[in-house]
Amino acid sequence: MDSQLANAFSYLAAGIGAGLVTIGAGYGIGRITATAVEATGRQPEAANDIRLTALIMSALIEGVALFSAVTTFLLAVK
Repeated sequence: MDSQLANAFSYLAAGIGAGLVTIGAGYGIGRITATAVEATGRQPEAANDIRLTALIMSALIEGVALFSAVTTFLLAVK
């Protein structure tokens, strides 16, 4: 009975962890995009540099989010 309860809690924790990772990544990428659009509106001549920087930062956030999500699932099925 105790191992079933531990399994249930580990799956619950993995679900909550994956949800938090998704919310954090979505918030971070949204902030980057909003700031990039605002910066492009202020300085249209720098649009290519701003776009490249925003794309790199979004990719870094996605990498951290993927790593975190995989870690939560690996911890749940150990």
